[in-house]
Amino acid sequence: MKVRNSLRSLKNQPGSQVVRRRGRVYVINKQNPRLKARQG
Repeated sequence: MKVRNSLRSLKNQPGSQVVRRRGRVYVINKQNPRLKARQG
């Protein structure tokens, strides 16, 4: 899990989903789980 300022480069990857949980924005990717990230 990486903490990034901007998730734009991660959300353009194939298979990634942008999810809001508890006021934070996460990117999760079932195809490539290394691309998990949280914003802020």
